[in-house]
Amino acid sequence: MQKRHAFHLVDPSPWPLVMSGSLLALTSGGVMYFQSYELGGVILSVGFVMVLVTMFIWFRDVVREGTFQGHHTKVVQQGLRYGMILFISSEVMFFFAFFWAFFHASLAPTVELGSVWPPEGINVLKPFEIPFLNTCILLFSGVTVTWAHHAIVAGSRSQALAGLTSTVLLGFIFTVLQAFEYIEASFTISDSVYGSCFYMATGFHGLHVLVGTTFLLICLYRLSKHHFTRQHHFGFEAAAWYWHFVDVVWLFLFVVVYWWGNS
Repeated sequence: MQKRHAFHLVDPSPWPLVMSGSLLALTSGGVMYFQSYELGGVILSVGFVMVLVTMFIWFRDVVREGTFQGHHTKVVQQGLRYGMILFISSEVMFFFAFFWAFFHASLAPTVELGSVWPPEGINVLKPFEIPFLNTCILLFSGVTVTWAHHAIVAGSRSQALAGLTSTVLLGFIFTVLQAFEYIEASFTISDSVYGSCFYMATGFHGLHVLVGTTFLLICLYRLSKHHFTRQHHFGFEAAAWYWHFVDVVWLFLFVVVYWWGNS
């Protein structure tokens, strides 16, 4: 049958249903694990592995559709861009909630907190040590991912590989330094509202850095396999947008949580 439109009507796929079940197992297992149920850890681990496997197979199908079968026309790419913009917008609202909680607790600290901020007994982290180093690392990674993007558009594959490899390495270094910071911190997530807000905000940002690093690592593999062209590389663009979003969120975290919130 002759196709009379530029849209891509996807074939029937089991992966949305499988992913839904995997996420249900992941979240249910997480809740059971935190409540000390015997099978909680097992269900959590199975759900996590199922999510990873399903993501790999599902993304493989999408890459095949867009790269080898030519289904991702300009109209389809425009729709994907709108979807990525909406996704990042939802992530902005997600982190906005953590900043709201932090400001709510810090601008008018209650008597239970000693009427001071940071609360009594909390030895805060110094902002111009590891946090400042991580800020420089993420800012530089934003430069390298932009370098890679411009190199792809210019058709310089070697420079694109160098820029993307540098970005992945910087993301890994950021994660290692943040893990070291958590190990050395003298307070935990259960130490008053400060600990809760600090670890929820910085921890979820760290999770986003891990996701972004994985996203860029996949793009690095695809770039090495000649999947991206000067005109057709939205997979990389989406990863770059996500990485810039992670950078901007960290700048707010550094200024608000580490610097202003500790003074």
